[in-house]
Amino acid sequence: MKFEHIPVLLEEVLYYMDIKPDGVYVDGTLGGGGHSLEIASRLEKNGRLICIDQDREAIEEGSKKLEAYKDRVTIVKSNYSEIPIIVKDLGVGKVDGILLDIGVSSYQFDNPERGFSYREEAPLDMRMDQNLGLTAQDVVNDYSEEELREILKKYGEEEYAYNIAKEIVKTREEKRIETTFDLNDVVKRAIPARARDRKGHPSKQTFQALRIEVNKELEVLENSIDGMIDSLGDGGRLCIITFHSLEDRIVKEAFKRNQNPCICPPNFPKCVCGKVSKGRVLTRKPVIAGTYELERNRRSKSAKLRVFERISEEEKIFDEG
Repeated sequence: MKFEHIPVLLEEVLYYMDIKPDGVYVDGTLGGGGHSLEIASRLEKNGRLICIDQDREAIEEGSKKLEAYKDRVTIVKSNYSEIPIIVKDLGVGKVDGILLDIGVSSYQFDNPERGFSYREEAPLDMRMDQNLGLTAQDVVNDYSEEELREILKKYGEEEYAYNIAKEIVKTREEKRIETTFDLNDVVKRAIPARARDRKGHPSKQTFQALRIEVNKELEVLENSIDGMIDSLGDGGRLCIITFHSLEDRIVKEAFKRNQNPCICPPNFPKCVCGKVSKGRVLTRKPVIAGTYELERNRRSKSAKLRVFERISEEEKIFDEG
């Protein structure tokens, strides 16, 4: 299957990345390669782009797409959480920009065999890295009813988490739940008829919750942001695109904490905790797609971009003064 990819918020990303021809940049989520291609095309021979993805198929397709820029592109099979280690191992020091386009790629979602879509029948898989052991089928069939309920509530914000978890356990006692359509049937039985079409497909939030659990998406994101900011050089920027409120909240809070890390009580006349700001948030509100992009790319509807800029010691002194 061919990668068909329209990069989300492309113009906005390029604006905020403010690419220098001889700079060093990281695309931590190569995916279909749309963002990477545009970044690489703006680099000159002394510039460098490091592309990372945990999906071997994305690596293969990305290598083909970026072939014309192979003199300035390095592709690494890994998770973006490893960016600080990868950058260090490659000997590039600090970088000028990092981009993350969080979530499932268009190719993964559209490829029925990967089990991400509730619209196509396939084995329940949902692994972004197919070397991982845990699949969605394992979660559905092996987790306790309480664990399933918590996952559906926390990661899917599913109103009927209790009903669905209960129906999953009841169903698997008779037959293992193995395919996407098996799970669809379970969800439909668990949700009241009046609510099935209220928010689109009834399985949407259940599939989202399982995907997040299988790939530990929120944990990885939450534990990676500080390290990525530390990998930026002076003036370097971290751009993160998210697609649902849970991810966006994590990014918003992490950026705010890195901008103002002081933990002193509000009534203290002077900071004594010693925590120093790492930079500033450039996007007071998340950047969203405009009308033109929404018309040509339906997946941009829920996309939100937030940007953090690392500032130099001189700027910190100036701001404090």
